[in-house]
This record gives sequence, structure tokens and C-alpha cells, in this order.
Amino acid sequence: MFSDASCAGVRTYIQSGNVIFDAPAGIKVPEVITAKIEKRFGYRIPVLVRTSQQLAKVMRDNPFLKAGVPEKALYVCFLADTPKAGAIATLDPARSAPDAFHVRGQEIYLHLPNGVADSKLTNAYFDSKLSTICTARNWVTVLKLAAMMAEG
Repeated sequence: MFSDASCAGVRTYIQSGNVIFDAPAGIKVPEVITAKIEKRFGYRIPVLVRTSQQLAKVMRDNPFLKAGVPEKALYVCFLADTPKAGAIATLDPARSAPDAFHVRGQEIYLHLPNGVADSKLTNAYFDSKLSTICTARNWVTVLKLAAMMAEG
């Protein structure tokens, strides 16, 4: 689908929707790929895109990494939109203790010391509170995607 949308250098990483590609100027990849998925499979799913520069910023800005939290306990939720301050204020920091989160721009940085399976800090929770959509990745995946992007 990405190649059909005139993207070049298309590569995937694991089976969770991670695609690395180069898109020509003027192509709105999220809209094009969402439409292609809907046409081919019959359901509409959101597509979130980050540039290599944006992903590098995500890696630099992780407050938990700066605080020395082990990487295996780190996750990032990538948001489709930047949430409003009022919506962010409705998030409950004690919702899933000892889990913690920081919202920065279009990302939510997560520290999930007991893993993601039992956390109440879910995509559905953040989507409903922030009126947007998100997709989460563990820190190892974020690092791998950044490395793949750097390879060109």
C-alpha cells in the first residue's frame, strides 16, 4: 500500500503497524493509507506518522529516561493531535499506581514498572480523556524505529 502511494524505501518492523518510508512532497500519507486500508479490508483505522526529526525529539525528551528509569519499563503513546491543556488536566496521575505518565506535545511518556498488561493507562483511557487517538510503542521499538530511519 505504501509503495502504491508512491512511497520509497518501504520497510516494516514487527507486526504492529510500524512502517518506515520516504514519501514524496505533497502526499498526505495518513489519509491515503487509511483510505487504502478501508478499501482493501473494509474498516477504517487511523494512521499516525512521525518524521525522523520528530522521533529523534521523542527520544531526547523522555523525562523518565532522563531520570534513570530502566528502558524496559518505558513506553510512548503517539497522539494524532496535540491535546488541549484542559483535557490534559482531566488525566488522573493516580489512576494506575505505580504507573506514571507525562504528556508532552503529541506524545505521552509512560513508566510502567509492572508492564503494560495490567496498567489502567490504556490507549482507550487517553483517547477518551484527550479527544484524540493514540498508539503505544515500547521504548525498545522506538529505538529500533529511530535506528531504521537513520539507516535511510
